[in-house]
Amino acid sequence: MGYPPLRSSVHALHAPLLTDLPALGMDAASIASDFRHHFAHNLGCDRHCTAVRYYYDSLVLTLRDRIMERWKNTQYTYEEADSRSVYYLSMEFLMGRTLGNAVLNLGLVDEVERAMTSLGLIMEEIAESEHDAGLGNGGLGRLAACFLDSCATLQLPVVGYGIRYVYGMFRQRIENGRQLEEPDHWMRHGNPWELKRAEFTQRIRFGGRSEVSRDSSGRLQAHWVDTQDVLAIPYDIPIPGYRNGTVNTLRLWSAAATDEFDLSEFNAGSYTESVREKNVAEHITMVLYPNDASENGKELRLRQQYFLASASLQDVLRQWVHWHGRDFSEFSAKNCFQLNDTHPSCAIPELMRLLMDEYDVGWEEAWAITSRSMAYTNHTLLPEALERWPVRMFRQLLPRLLDIIFEINARFLTEVAQRWPGDIERQRRMSLIEETPVPMVRMAYLAIVGSFSVNGVAELHSRLLACGLLRDFHDLWPLKFNNKTNGVTQRRWLAGCNPPLAQLITNAIGEGWVSDLDRLSMLAPLAENADFRARWRAVRRIGKTRLAHLIQTECRVSFDTSALFDVQVKRIHEYKRQLLNCLHIIHLYDRIKRGDTSDWTPRCVLLGGKAAPGYRIAKRIIKLVNNIAKVVNGDPDVGGLLRVAFLPDYRVSAMEVICPGTDLSEQISTAGKEASGTGNMKFMMNGALTIGTLDGANIEIRAAVGAENFFLFGLTAEEVEEQRHAYHPDAIIAADEDLFRVIKLLESGHFSQFEPGIFQEIIDSLRSPHDPWMTIADFRAFVNAQRQVATAYRDQDAWIRMSIYNTAASGRFSTDRTIAEYNREIWRLTPIPAQGSNTL
Repeated sequence: MGYPPLRSSVHALHAPLLTDLPALGMDAASIASDFRHHFAHNLGCDRHCTAVRYYYDSLVLTLRDRIMERWKNTQYTYEEADSRSVYYLSMEFLMGRTLGNAVLNLGLVDEVERAMTSLGLIMEEIAESEHDAGLGNGGLGRLAACFLDSCATLQLPVVGYGIRYVYGMFRQRIENGRQLEEPDHWMRHGNPWELKRAEFTQRIRFGGRSEVSRDSSGRLQAHWVDTQDVLAIPYDIPIPGYRNGTVNTLRLWSAAATDEFDLSEFNAGSYTESVREKNVAEHITMVLYPNDASENGKELRLRQQYFLASASLQDVLRQWVHWHGRDFSEFSAKNCFQLNDTHPSCAIPELMRLLMDEYDVGWEEAWAITSRSMAYTNHTLLPEALERWPVRMFRQLLPRLLDIIFEINARFLTEVAQRWPGDIERQRRMSLIEETPVPMVRMAYLAIVGSFSVNGVAELHSRLLACGLLRDFHDLWPLKFNNKTNGVTQRRWLAGCNPPLAQLITNAIGEGWVSDLDRLSMLAPLAENADFRARWRAVRRIGKTRLAHLIQTECRVSFDTSALFDVQVKRIHEYKRQLLNCLHIIHLYDRIKRGDTSDWTPRCVLLGGKAAPGYRIAKRIIKLVNNIAKVVNGDPDVGGLLRVAFLPDYRVSAMEVICPGTDLSEQISTAGKEASGTGNMKFMMNGALTIGTLDGANIEIRAAVGAENFFLFGLTAEEVEEQRHAYHPDAIIAADEDLFRVIKLLESGHFSQFEPGIFQEIIDSLRSPHDPWMTIADFRAFVNAQRQVATAYRDQDAWIRMSIYNTAASGRFSTDRTIAEYNREIWRLTPIPAQGSNTL
């Protein structure tokens, strides 16, 4: 995006040379020829260079050449259309691997395979060599990546803006059952997909102070002075749509020091000190989401958030001024900024600052532009996850923005007072500044006040926001709130990660489902066809075999593919209730030890996920899972009846193996706590059955597939709130013999024989009447539902029928549908097919 205009004289002289290039061949022979060229001439490799990464880089450059043609044509088409555009601001983009997705979307799977075979290379080995781009913590970042895929496939002019972290999500190693964090230097060998666009570098300010003066006409003018500046350098990554010639852009910002330094320090002979402050600038994009348990971590995170917002907005304004001059009357009609959760909320006061301070726009006009350009997606129901920053820290780092936030708040509270005269308590609740002993800026409230749209990400989540967490704002602006249920892209999460199942589906209903997932409903009648069920079962066995190999390789635990594969992989957090899963595993183990194994269904349980480095109890849960696995897998009485594994370093590429091999998807969060979930959709799409609470998108999944094809248990969100004030887990434990034995095994130290007391904090949390996750309350219902699962799995023919129904009903959970709804109800973009590009 944003190619620089050529000088008129150069343009006139060289335009044909720069634009009239022959299209590159998309056949295997052309791909193989260009591969050899890049290998020998671009990378300078010879016959002694046998490292797979050289083959990977050569193939990426070969494909990037073909993407580049479409990328430029897409950009030119958008420019000529002068179209309305959306800018998706997100602190996370969990892209995973790019190669396989690019080959699929370009329609080159067979041709690339043939090209590599002709060169004596194995495509699968080359693809496996790619390091995951771990620029996200979990669902939030993966959703952003899926959104970009769907925007390009729907040919919508949408640009992603994020941060180019040098170190992504940490690499998780398990040692003695404990999580150890190691740096994930994902770009150690470079990133051949990216293009550096240094000509679009932006300057970002920090520190300093605000000054106010009067200009020649007597108007007050604010100035942000004595700042410590940082450079934001953009790197662009192409996002190809599915076989349509459109290539959108993900622009990631990298921090760099300015060329300035303290000359007095230098002249005094201290060169190191003279550049120290500037070198610190580069730390801003060094690591993904630093641990904010410390004051330094909080400050760095706020720096990152402002860095993203300011660089992105300056970039958009740069392009606007180039094409439209300093007339901003149509800016909000042509531009929309979608804030992916609370993190980019600084964009609201920053756009105000840029318009007023840099372009001399008055407050009223600037606010009209800003509040009609910003849209906010909320991703959490946890109050503690709604970011708050100390006013003191804001004043130190971003003094000019704090001035603007105070003014926004004063005007907003005047509106609240006019609506509810004399309701001081409501004003206190809604204020953007939380007046506590340490005053805080409420960033979610800022996002709501400054946006024209506020959406949740599942029907229940949106309803709970409106009726609970954000009720005051919903009362003030009910029409501002809406729902956009999340989804996942079927290109990666079915066509890409599960080729055998994708081919079976294509053979049955045609290939149109890859870009229109609703067509999967055509599979439903085939669930009654015995021959189709047999082929479906055979394909599922392939997925389970591949998953079993991954577990054997990474966990040293053998999984029998005839057993039920019971999987819970996601970020480790108490509300996601990996603990409830642990209690059930202990219950199964206890049953085996007591000889209660009549009508037993062999089960292999896989858990995986990362705990935030500063989240002590989450890390202790990982230790518990591994200790349970060690006891269960090492007990000869258990044999093949039960196996347990914890997969280290859960990541996108691992999930691409996990979801095709999963029989049972565990979506067991406390009702009312999970905003949506997207792992549940990936599993469903690949034919797994779900056991879950009525939480997040589980509700919509169950409605789509039918109650008979979903294993429901547990309290509803309303029941959780009703029972919270009279919750007595000790009484529940005493009244349930199975649960009593489970807790007794935990408390006896059976799973921590040489580490006494290591799980006491977990036991105390389970027994606490103030446990917000109410794990004990749902134990009995969970065990009963799991017994239904075990019974159902023994009837393999019926299970396969339910598996087919789950895939057939997953059409609603494509991000194509989600993005179409965003566009229809919020963005209002016109799809723009790229002109002059080679579509397939």
